[in-house]
Amino acid sequence: MKKQLKQCINLIVLLLKLIVYFLVFWIFYRLYAIENWQMLVRNRTSAVTIISYLISGYLFLNIYGSYDVGKRKSRPIIISLCLASVMTDLVAYIMLCVMNTNENNNETFSLDQPWLLIIIFILQAIVIELGVYVGNWIYFKIYDPERCLIVTSSQRSLDEISKSVRKYRLQYKICRNMDYRNENLRDTIQKYDTIFVYDVPIKERTQIVEFCYQNMKNVYINPEMADVVERTSHHVMLDDVSLFELTSLGLRAEQKALKRFFDVVISGLALIITSPLVLVAAIAIKLDDGGAVFFKQNRATRGGKIFSVYKLRTMKENVDNYLSVVDDDRITKVGRILRRFRIDEIPQFLNVIKGDMSVVGPRPEMLANIFNYTNDLPEFEYRLRVKAGITGYAQIAGKYNTSPKDKLVLDLMYIEEYSMWMDIKMIFQTLIVIFKKDSTEAFANESEARYEKYYDKVYPGEAK
Repeated sequence: MKKQLKQCINLIVLLLKLIVYFLVFWIFYRLYAIENWQMLVRNRTSAVTIISYLISGYLFLNIYGSYDVGKRKSRPIIISLCLASVMTDLVAYIMLCVMNTNENNNETFSLDQPWLLIIIFILQAIVIELGVYVGNWIYFKIYDPERCLIVTSSQRSLDEISKSVRKYRLQYKICRNMDYRNENLRDTIQKYDTIFVYDVPIKERTQIVEFCYQNMKNVYINPEMADVVERTSHHVMLDDVSLFELTSLGLRAEQKALKRFFDVVISGLALIITSPLVLVAAIAIKLDDGGAVFFKQNRATRGGKIFSVYKLRTMKENVDNYLSVVDDDRITKVGRILRRFRIDEIPQFLNVIKGDMSVVGPRPEMLANIFNYTNDLPEFEYRLRVKAGITGYAQIAGKYNTSPKDKLVLDLMYIEEYSMWMDIKMIFQTLIVIFKKDSTEAFANESEARYEKYYDKVYPGEAK
């Protein structure tokens, strides 16, 4: 009975998804059809507009995320769908204007009723918000949170993973935690739906995962270096032997050339488009404390090459230089606004033009941080296999205070899975960062910001 009920809920969620997608499309199409009668009959204009909407809609949903209620919180889903809708509307609108450029309408290309896009987006946002909240409400009204067991190696690791899991209370309920060396671990695993295996040595982690698979348990693991490399492996057969081929040759010559061309074009356009914004920010910085507008600091890029990165200054002059912390009094009033919306990063496009950076790539860390991180994580130097970037996977998926190891894993995933399509997706996804309240979340204290290493007290029994 319960299984049939869940299947019924899945069908309801699917129906809601289709209704939301249809209404978002219908709002755009029907409102523009008021002044464009040709969209209401079968002709080339209606066909091109519909096809361009469907194709661009599919691509932007692929970039930003779809109507995946039950898997994500409502706000991230709403942001994803709204951004996908705005981008899709713009593409379809431009195509409609192109189709209207003919002897029967506009003799030259012009933007017809651009103000209508604002009304359309407001109506679409209302539909999306209602559809997402109703969908998640129905889903979690029926589905109970998964009963979870956390398997880890220390109190610090337990605190880290518990903090993240507890943010998803509707999806997961932490019922117990246990040290991976506990002799009763296997018996305990069988009592729970989902197992989180965090910061456990690879050998023991593999054994736990195999046991979970054998007993049909959902399992989450934090990736290590070997996991990142295996993601890009290719299956090959040597005679009748099955093997995975692991290669790490970096970007090919043609990829480097295309990426460089892409960087120069994007950076040139970005500097032109954002120049008024930079001018306003520069005036605000000057009026705030009368100090220098720009900030320059040595960073490392591909091959360990040292270069000077350019930013708009967001901190007071002549202060200690380390990563920002909560309630950091070094940050100016204007600086807080610039950091919140990443406006201080705009001058880095000059670094891209110079060839020191790329639009997409690992964040250019301070030299002291590279030294400290590499001492604890020798793999950290692998980030220097490509140019540093203005935006990247670690900046989009992570936060400002994400741990060095987690940032490293995200950056290595980008390096190993690089493609031009991935760069394009990252550029569009950077818009999401502006709407993430915790994207600029600072470190808790100066010790963490300076990466002053402290060691865990390891519990041989169950973590408390």
